Amino acid sequence: MTYVETNGARIHVKTAGSGRPVLLIHGWPLTGDMFEYQTLALLEAGYRVITYDRRGFGLSSHPATGYDYDTFADDLAAVIEKLDLQAVNLVGFSMGGGEIARYLSRHGSQRIAKAALIGSVVPYLLNTPDNPDGVDASVFADMKAQIRKDRFAFLQSFAKQFYGVGFVTSPVSQGILDWSFILAVMASPKATIDCVDAFGKTDFRPDLKAFTMPTLIIHGTADKTVPIDAAGRAAARGIPNAKLIEYDGEPHGLFATAPDRLNADLIEFIG
Repeated sequence: MTYVETNGARIHVKTAGSGRPVLLIHGWPLTGDMFEYQTLALLEAGYRVITYDRRGFGLSSHPATGYDYDTFADDLAAVIEKLDLQAVNLVGFSMGGGEIARYLSRHGSQRIAKAALIGSVVPYLLNTPDNPDGVDASVFADMKAQIRKDRFAFLQSFAKQFYGVGFVTSPVSQGILDWSFILAVMASPKATIDCVDAFGKTDFRPDLKAFTMPTLIIHGTADKTVPIDAAGRAAARGIPNAKLIEYDGEPHGLFATAPDRLNADLIEFIG
């Protein structure tokens, strides 16, 4: 474990293994530890695995400001440069896909071998006249209101939708729900609220042209958190030569609901 100083924050980084580097960027409102299944599979496949906690989350600094994608992308650049990563494979889940898009447009692709967007918010999540498949702004406003009222109750409820838990089906164990809650409450309330606007209202469409490397997109067709039409399918149309794999019936948290399939697809893609 190490810390990287950047933009007035200390970013908590974990690295293990000695093969070709794979950097995993976590989703909201979790931490780098959400990639437990992927980290183990990639290490056993001979890769070097790097995870970090976004500013405001996990064991990184919890500043009052800086929860925008320009800053997040610069934080990612600082991690890559501090570890001197070359030909690194970037994997961004959900909110983490935005870091990849903005990093590429701000810092270029010289150090990047391949990119994977998993259930990612790229290219644009907000419903607007020119983005009719997006999510209505009232949804994000309601999320922030619930977080302000009772962040803990919200996170417990959100986790069920996140993993597709219903009255009849439960794709994950109670243990995973409890674990996800623990990771989520480690975040500062300020970061939790501010990032709703960051991932919900940032338009990454101008960043898509920066994806000049092989790009894999994986998205669940039953994702109610980040709808596939606004995200995965739109990203596949906008990124040249991207490969889209749709996981039929899978919810947002497919890293835990379909880990074996996801791990196999990632390892095959990275090569």
